[in-house]
Formats: sequence, structure tokens, C-alpha cells
Amino acid sequence: MSYVDEVLAQVQQKNAHEPEFLQAVTEVLESIRVVVDANEEKYRKVALLERLVEPDRIITFRVPWTDDNGNVHVQRGYRVQFNNAIGPYKGGLRFHPSVYQGILKFLGFEQVFKNALTTLPIGGGKGGSDFDPHGKSDAEVMRFCQAFMTELYKYVGADRDVPAGDIGVGGREVGYLFGQYKRITDSYEGMLTGKGLTFGGSLIRTQATGYGLLYHTEEILKLNGQNLKDSVCVVSGAGNVAIYAIEKAQQLGAKVVTCSDSTGWIYDPDGIDVAVLKDVKEVKRARLTEYKAARPGAEYHEGKGVWTVKCDYALPCATQNELDLEDAKVLVANGCKGVFEGANMPTTLEATKYLQENGVLFTPGKASNAGGVATSALEMSQNSERLSWSAEEVDAKLKSIMYGIADTISDAAERYGMKGNYVAGANIAGFEKVAEAMIAQGVY
Repeated sequence: MSYVDEVLAQVQQKNAHEPEFLQAVTEVLESIRVVVDANEEKYRKVALLERLVEPDRIITFRVPWTDDNGNVHVQRGYRVQFNNAIGPYKGGLRFHPSVYQGILKFLGFEQVFKNALTTLPIGGGKGGSDFDPHGKSDAEVMRFCQAFMTELYKYVGADRDVPAGDIGVGGREVGYLFGQYKRITDSYEGMLTGKGLTFGGSLIRTQATGYGLLYHTEEILKLNGQNLKDSVCVVSGAGNVAIYAIEKAQQLGAKVVTCSDSTGWIYDPDGIDVAVLKDVKEVKRARLTEYKAARPGAEYHEGKGVWTVKCDYALPCATQNELDLEDAKVLVANGCKGVFEGANMPTTLEATKYLQENGVLFTPGKASNAGGVATSALEMSQNSERLSWSAEEVDAKLKSIMYGIADTISDAAERYGMKGNYVAGANIAGFEKVAEAMIAQGVY
């Protein structure tokens, strides 16, 4: 049995109850098989793969908080510090009822390779809680965030572990978390990213993941003799990533005709009106039925259906495993030429394989949605230097990083005889950097 197969079997045995983590590990190890096979003796000797798939540590803690009626609730909090071979742990905090250890392990594992691809000195981690901020008052969210940080502060810091936002953790939550950290430690440091502009945040951070996705897409299309101008795109999601992906895609000449939330989706044949979408989601925090009310020419549909719309390019920007094999078949049948992931692992392994086998350009989230964490790392740099860069400076650095990732994963795939396989290219390029650092630093 090969080294890859041995480790895969071990991971499956130890983590059978964590399907998302198993999916992420399987995708990466299968992709890097060619590299591992060529260096099997060296990697086996230092148990490189065994160390790579096991988090450095997982911190689990209770979070008691009091609602506006004086009732006490208890949530579960986590921080998965996965790998710091190339820099301090870096990765978001997710507040959502679906959060459990397996989700955060998958996200932290993906983050290790994503962060490596940015070329910036940051390791991988993830955290969060099963707390749901939806429907809670600002005071309730504040009390929860303060309780959460009262435990988390022991394990994070500017040179140790730098969390950020994720699903359910936006500017409001980051502000409360940062305030509590500052209150407890009596220190002012860049230990969180995604902060407000008045207290150390970076311009373009809000837009970074969505904008970065389109910069990456633009470069991948260029490498393949295509471009976004006059194309039709479908986007899933209506959160931060989706909104700014739609905005940048339309700035680059594409027409985006869909978006979605947890209850339904919009088809707007005239193109999504970003101003209306921002008002509905960022100001009113309402459902997409409000978009339909403001845009009578648009269609609102309950449930799932974004991928049934005929398009040139698809950008899944909602959540993990939202695009399955049946969706992939519909996209191929409708002539879709490319799928570029804006969310973390939004495409199932079966769907990914089907898209690749049918000639659809495909880039994984660890490459195409790295703009968010890249700009978070730029925020860390600004905090360390006590500087604030202009929006133009940050945007230029973001664009350069995302173009660079596209070129890097393309080169890595071609180097191992898999030209155009950007999943393999992303995993190989990220793995090579992390593996080299782990070996150089000895067994730890």
C-alpha cells in the first residue's frame, strides 16, 4: 500500500464522523500523490503526512451568555490551530448552528494550503461556535462575543494566532470581540482582522474575497484564451463574498443574473442590481423576497436552483457542498465553460471530477477565494507597521496576489504533467511550501 493510501486509511478510521474533513483531506492527498510518491522515503521517515493531517491542537470551551430576558444560554466554542509552519495561525471565526469540530477541521486544513498560496507568512487555523447571531439583538450578540473572547483570548495574539470573520461574524462581531480582547489584556495589537477602519482595519477588506475571486478568474481565463467581457455569470449566495463578486464581475464586463440565500434564489435577466442587493442584505438584513419587491422584472424562486440557469461561468459563493453532481451535469449541458469557487469547498468531489472530465475550467476555493485572507494578512502588516494604506494600494496588492496564485497553480499542474488541472496545481503548490518548512524545522 502506498504512503498516501496508508494515511488516507488512518484518517478515515480516526475521523469517520467528520465527512467534511474527510472530503478535504481526500482531495488534497489524492492531488499530491504524484509528489509524495516521488519523495516517499523522505516523507515517511519524518511522518510528514501524518503530521500534516492532524491539527497542532483543538481548543474546545463552553460559552455561557445571557439574553435580553435574563435567561442564560450555553454554546460551544472552538479554535482549531492546524499548522503554523509558515507563520502564525490565520483563519476566520464562524458563528452558525451547523458549526462542529469536523467543519472547523476541514476549514482549518483548507486554510493551511490557501494561506501558503498567498505567498504571505501565515499558517492555517479556524474557529467559531454553534451560536446563531440571526434574530439576536445587538446587546445579545455583544454579550456572546464578550463571553467567547473571555476564553479565546488565552490562545490568540498578533504573533500567535490571528482570527478574522467568517459566516455569522461580520464587522459588528469583530468589533465586540476586539473590544473584549483589548479590555482583558490591556493591549492594542492586530490580533484580529476585519476590524473597522477607525481602529486598525484595512480598506478593501470587505470587498477582498469577492474582488479577489474575480481577479483570479480573470487571470485563469486569460491563460485559457477566454475573458469575462459580455459573458453571463451565475452566482450563489448573497453575503459578503457573493455581493462583491457580483460587483467586480459586472465592472469587468460580465452580466451576473443570479444570487441566492438560505430560503430561495433570484433570477434577474437584466443583471443583478448590486445597490438593491446591498440594501436588502447589508442594511435591512432581509430575505431576497425584498429584492424581488424592489425589482419587479426579477424572478424569486423558493429553494435551490441557481445552477439551472444557462451561463458561461458559475461562481459558487455560499457554503460547502452546495454544487453537487446533478448540478454539475446541468451546468455542462447548458454550456458552462468555467466554475470558480468563491466559498470554501462548495463543490462536491463527484461534481468536481465531472466538471474536469467534461472540459470545464475549475479552480478550488483554496486558490480562488484566497483574496480575503490575503487582505487580512495585509491588514496584519499595516497594524505591525502602524500604517494605513490607500484603497488603491491594497487593491493593487490584492490583484497581484490573485494573479500570482493563478500563475502558480497553473505552473505546478504543468510541472507534474497535469496541465489545466488547477485542483492538483493548487494542492501541490501549497503542499510543497508547507512540507519544505515542516521538514526544515524538524519534528514538532
